[in-house]
Amino acid sequence: MVVAIGREYGLFIDGERVEAASGDARDIAEPATGGVLGRAAMAGDADVDRAVDAARAALDGAWGRTPPNERARLLQALADAIQANRSELAELEARNVGKAISSVKAEVAGAVENFRFFASVVGSVAGRSNPIGGSLLTYSLKEPVGVCGQIVPWNYPLLMATWKLSPALAAGCSVVLKPDPQTPLSVLRIAELAAEVGFPAGAINVVPGEGPTTGAYLVKHPGVDKVAFTGSTRTGGEVMRLCSDPIKRVSLELGGKSPNLVFADADLDDAIPSSVWSIYYAAGQSCEARSRVLVERSIYDDFVSRFAAFVGDLKVGDPLDPETQVGSLISAAHRDRVHGYVERGLEEGVEVLAGGAPGEGKGAFYRPTVLAKATNAMAVAQEEIFGPVVVAIPFEDEADAVRIANDVKYGLFATVWTGDAARGHRVARAIKAGMVGINTPYTAFPGIPFGGYKQSGFGRELSVETLELYLETKGVLVSTSPKPFNPFRL
Repeated sequence: MVVAIGREYGLFIDGERVEAASGDARDIAEPATGGVLGRAAMAGDADVDRAVDAARAALDGAWGRTPPNERARLLQALADAIQANRSELAELEARNVGKAISSVKAEVAGAVENFRFFASVVGSVAGRSNPIGGSLLTYSLKEPVGVCGQIVPWNYPLLMATWKLSPALAAGCSVVLKPDPQTPLSVLRIAELAAEVGFPAGAINVVPGEGPTTGAYLVKHPGVDKVAFTGSTRTGGEVMRLCSDPIKRVSLELGGKSPNLVFADADLDDAIPSSVWSIYYAAGQSCEARSRVLVERSIYDDFVSRFAAFVGDLKVGDPLDPETQVGSLISAAHRDRVHGYVERGLEEGVEVLAGGAPGEGKGAFYRPTVLAKATNAMAVAQEEIFGPVVVAIPFEDEADAVRIANDVKYGLFATVWTGDAARGHRVARAIKAGMVGINTPYTAFPGIPFGGYKQSGFGRELSVETLELYLETKGVLVSTSPKPFNPFRL
């Protein structure tokens, strides 16, 4: 064990750990055991004010004067620091979130690569020049949008923080980041590492707190120029409303009810274990989890039988056990919410082929669950359960598969399993989602745009395009004539 249990955590403002102005703090739970992992300060309005002021001072001072090549060096140095402290960060995240450490280790590796990717593309932040005729020349400048308020959820606190921090810092923005009050610990540690490798004070500030209070105040703050939010669609709508009055830039990565389409010509030896992983790898608590498995009717019974058997063999338990495949949910309250959906599905007529009940013991465990004989009109097929629950729905043909896949309010991700390459590309084009995988369950990689259609949000993460979310474009018009310009002289 490398994590100290019972540690006190402060806010991180202007390059140092500080107490909340109000003295407010809360116990941080370890959801797999029901025990207390530590105690963390919770930010209020006065703390957000301090953080925004620090971010503005950094932008007007040392951080604003940091040239692109130095920003790239600092991003690489932070990646190195995360790599060097990966064991501590993985254990801290697994304990705080309850996820299997095997998954968390991959997330920490992804965090490292996020900073390396954006360090490598800092040099692409450039305008262009163009003579427009006569003695006129125009050129454009790319400038940081300013102070960014960023809000990340409890399911991937460390990874989502790096998704947000890396492009903003690459663009030269300063950041006030609000993690969920249940899971602030790894994000606070990242901020400490950033200070240790040389990021100027105020470039990164972390203010854990409740969404309706601290989060709303951060979003509305007049000193914040741009907001980036990852979380539920409902909360994203409220963030968008709060940004509308001051006409503030906003990007949203929201919920999903992603489909996993399995055609009869698919290689089921690959499709079945991959489809199981696609929903249960984070105990279903992932926005792009493929929580609807759409299966061609001719293979439906065989597929769901084999799928359920595979699910029954998953190891559920201690997140710190390297053999564990499914850890706990974030809290007992969330476990009860998930179970409520399963009970609703039973009322709607689904058949439970695996799971369907909370786990035993003090932890917030829920057994990986398979709901068969479902239709896409059911609540369990339309609403985001955000737990280890999959619904299996039959389809008749390609057109029917696409129709069902698109028949939800979300459009974040989709996976297609087929032995017909042409079909794979046709279906990928027809599905209304921000990203589609063909014969692979994997989702997010640095360099590949990640984001949603419809109520899954807008804006793209992880890619060169993400930089544009954090940059202003300024046009400059220049006269190159040797004579003074007189607009009244014809």
